[in-house]
Amino acid sequence: MRFAVVVNLVSVVLVVFAVAMLVPLGVSLYLGDGAERAYDIAILATAFSGVAGYLATRSRPRELKTRDGFLFVALVWTVLPAYGALPLLAYIPDLSVTDAYFESMSGLTATGATVLSGLDALPPSINFWRCALQWLGGMGVIVLAVAVLPLLGVGGRQLLKAETPGPMKETQLTPRITETAKGLWLIYAGLTVACALAYRWAGMEWLDAVMHSFSTLGLGGFSSHDASFAYWNSQVIESVAVGFMLLAGINFVTHFGAVHRGSLMPYWRDPELPHYLLLTGASVVLITLVLMLAGVYADAPTALRLAAFNVVSVATTTGYSTADYASWPIFAPLWMLFIATFATCSGSTGGGIKMMRALLMYRQAIRELERLVHPAALNPVKLGGLVVENRIIFSVLAYMLVYGATLSAITLLLTATGLDVLSALSAAAALVNNVGPGLAQVGPAANYASLSDFQTWIGTLAMLLGRLELLTLFVLLTPAFWRR
Repeated sequence: MRFAVVVNLVSVVLVVFAVAMLVPLGVSLYLGDGAERAYDIAILATAFSGVAGYLATRSRPRELKTRDGFLFVALVWTVLPAYGALPLLAYIPDLSVTDAYFESMSGLTATGATVLSGLDALPPSINFWRCALQWLGGMGVIVLAVAVLPLLGVGGRQLLKAETPGPMKETQLTPRITETAKGLWLIYAGLTVACALAYRWAGMEWLDAVMHSFSTLGLGGFSSHDASFAYWNSQVIESVAVGFMLLAGINFVTHFGAVHRGSLMPYWRDPELPHYLLLTGASVVLITLVLMLAGVYADAPTALRLAAFNVVSVATTTGYSTADYASWPIFAPLWMLFIATFATCSGSTGGGIKMMRALLMYRQAIRELERLVHPAALNPVKLGGLVVENRIIFSVLAYMLVYGATLSAITLLLTATGLDVLSALSAAAALVNNVGPGLAQVGPAANYASLSDFQTWIGTLAMLLGRLELLTLFVLLTPAFWRR
């Protein structure tokens, strides 16, 4: 294990992170919101740490080997939230280190779970930084899934063949990973600009439009208002949000392919996309019917409007809300949390196990059932018209086993600390799948502030595990990883 190489690259990331903090500092200076000193402290501390770490290891080679890569990914996603929390700690009185780190981790993992209230009264630059964390984290998620994990053997070139649309399967996106990341950044930034302009056109003020475009494309769900999107009570704004949340839930490799080729064919060939849209659309209809039959809302248009926004928000693991859906008939929020576990596409900014893994598990289950009837039959699992190798299926099976065990363990830990079963189960599902709000004590009408410090740290770990695809972090716990 070459720790110096890893420290060197983490230090570079810290310097870039310090530069990113200059943007909310500029917002604070421009608006005169009184948070300037908080950013001064955070920028100096982050930049000093980054420069010191870089100088101490600058003579080391910077190329990562596979094991270095695992440690690098784990360190980046655990160290950055600590520095991202500094502006919050420096400005918000009585905010504990535990809560600040949880909030920052929630931002960078694009989860959207919050311990803060009184958001409307916070300086605009603080809310800007919270939403910017989700935007940075969302892009980090895409690059992690498409460019970094494949090199570590966790995702694509091994899993990439199963996780990208047709013409992308046999070749890299571009000859170099840096070019791949650059292309994805351009698509992501372009959609963000389009989202901000659409929000402004729909009626948001410019600052709100920019902040919410960050958290919408990152599928994070942070807002500058306690009431989230209910603050505006605007069907036009909600429609814009629904559209861009759906776009952000699609594989960004597919977006890249469509723009690169100037054709819609990559969308047509994406094996996940029709299932993603069908599941989300059918769920909107289902929840609308549930609300109408239960008499929750007096008219169908209201039920459809609220169901559409909140179902899409939860299914894409965004976490915005326009209603306290925890008070709906219990089937509705439970179904919403269920589909959030797998609805979004791989290579998107969404959380959960992704539609690709769900499809592979479904087709593997069908194959095993057919083998019971015809033991000698050759019935390979296919996706997008191509045969999926058994080693990929075994990898997904292992992931699902770890996923189920992780959800169970976090739920049991939270109940052991005194949290009621519904709160514990929904919190575990919402945090591991990077959804944000759960139900009951951690529902959309509340937040995670009521948790104890120990419960909050469990939640922080759950967000990290979910965002790093579980195995990327658990591999660090194996003796083989540390053996020379």
